[in-house]
Amino acid sequence: MPKPKILQEDQSYTFRSYFELPNEPEEILAELGCTLLRSRLTLPQMVNSFDRLAELKYRLEALLPLVSLTSETARRETLVAPILTEVALYCNCPLRIEYPLNVNPWLKGTLDYLLRATNTLLVIEAKNDDLTRGFTQLAAELIALSKIGEQEQLYGAVTLGNVWQFGVMHVSQQSITQDIGLYSVPDDLEALMSILIGILEIV
Repeated sequence: MPKPKILQEDQSYTFRSYFELPNEPEEILAELGCTLLRSRLTLPQMVNSFDRLAELKYRLEALLPLVSLTSETARRETLVAPILTEVALYCNCPLRIEYPLNVNPWLKGTLDYLLRATNTLLVIEAKNDDLTRGFTQLAAELIALSKIGEQEQLYGAVTLGNVWQFGVMHVSQQSITQDIGLYSVPDDLEALMSILIGILEIV
């Protein structure tokens, strides 16, 4: 007896739907024609130093004791947006916030943050402090981006604000690798900024 399909042909799915599905990430992505791997990624690093790092770290560490991070809005405005705006300024690249994308009935919705320079970087906030399901949503959004672009590799990150996890999609292989490593803010801020900028700068 064949295993029942997770995704139904006559149904429509937003990116948020993939976060809400209870199935295993590998099973969900398989129905989107993509495989999921997990390993430690060797991610690009920025070439030059980030001269505003000390100032950014000071601001974040000074602000964190004053703000409760119990809501998505608080995490976004306190941690995620300040980091990504600094990255966009440094790389002089467009930063799209809540970017609408409609590829087909199974791949549509709004991308939290999209940065485009030499490479594409997609960043999403994980709902309900759930990185695992957040990564499933990130993977679905990377698959959607792969349908409209010409790049061989697409980079993404899912974040809780104070924790970040990266993934890379290899488009020709239709595979996504989930990094088993995590980066925390503010402790790993230097490494995180180096990777975010490195992804956008690498040729």
